[in-house]
Amino acid sequence: MHESNRCHNCHSTGLAELYSIKNVPVHSCLLMPTREAALCYPTGEISLEFCPACGFIQNGSFDPRHHEYSSNYEETQSFSPTFNKFHKQMAERLIKKYNLKNKDVIEIGCGKGEFITMLCDLGGNRGVGFDPSYIPERNTAPSANQVNFIRDFYSEAYTSYSADFVCCKMTLEHIQPTSDFIGMVRRAIGERFETIVLFQVPDVERILEEQAFWDVYYEHCSYFSLASLESVFLKNGFEVLDTAKEYDGQYLMIEARPVPVGKTEPSIVQPNLGNLTQLVEAFKGGISQKLANWSEKLEQWKKEEKRVALWGSGSKGVAFLTTLGIHREIEYVVDINPYKHGKFLAGTGQKIVSPAFLEGYRPDIVVVMNPIYVEEIQTQLDEMNVRAELIPI
Repeated sequence: MHESNRCHNCHSTGLAELYSIKNVPVHSCLLMPTREAALCYPTGEISLEFCPACGFIQNGSFDPRHHEYSSNYEETQSFSPTFNKFHKQMAERLIKKYNLKNKDVIEIGCGKGEFITMLCDLGGNRGVGFDPSYIPERNTAPSANQVNFIRDFYSEAYTSYSADFVCCKMTLEHIQPTSDFIGMVRRAIGERFETIVLFQVPDVERILEEQAFWDVYYEHCSYFSLASLESVFLKNGFEVLDTAKEYDGQYLMIEARPVPVGKTEPSIVQPNLGNLTQLVEAFKGGISQKLANWSEKLEQWKKEEKRVALWGSGSKGVAFLTTLGIHREIEYVVDINPYKHGKFLAGTGQKIVSPAFLEGYRPDIVVVMNPIYVEEIQTQLDEMNVRAELIPI
């Protein structure tokens, strides 16, 4: 138990050790120009701690001074037809559900701006997007000129911006003081009680169930279960309107709106952890075998002289390779994002190549870092007549 550390989500003490790993890259989506730069990139330590009070999991060794979010941070998923379909359906659903037409919208952590411009395109809305990694020349959406992009982190300096809808997708997990951040968002909304807030984060219950070590990386200092996500909103002056698990159960979604101070009942705030504690214990008891199984599988492929490629150069791929210590055993990582081609993965140094590279490389096995893309990837391999065995993690 770590009595010295407090939960950043509910401020409780008595956190339980869960999982640790050393020498992981402090960023996994930054583009490395050379293999040497990738191998020398700064590393940090992950020490996951579980809060039995609210169900939150945090990296107790996280140091925010390592943050290096910039235009070199390549996080976009918009080159995938599968993801774009999901993104558009989500935007259409939200516009219909909350009548987001001719409204003011804010996106915190907007990345390259795809979602907020989609909200403005489809609903005729006006937007403000916050993200230091935004690149203006890459946004060709019709409504890009209707969005004020601020290339900075959202902070107290920007709480004067108001909106009818505030969204924050796949960003809160990068923020260490989660409760303080949600409290800041609530203060910014003030008494505009009709404002709708949507947050999207990875689902830690899936990570625990699958013992998905590839979904544990340094940028993600905060890991949410449904219980911990609901509790941090309730404790900071929000009413929870809806929650869901989406994108093949990978993402948690919460929709909420502000309530007057003191309206939330204390009894409602107490989270129901369900079987989360059992999942934590199962993860602790099984993760070593999971790592051993993957190491043995890769060693067997090496003995059989199988040519293996990895598909997906994002954080999952980096975490998979660095956790297992894979360097030369896998030489190339495939990605459909053309801005990544010719770059190298932080930590282990694999070169990022386009799908077309596989036509000449002819791999025997392609390890797919996200199973939701298997059908999309298989279609591309069939079109190139590449007869590799697809193995989703």
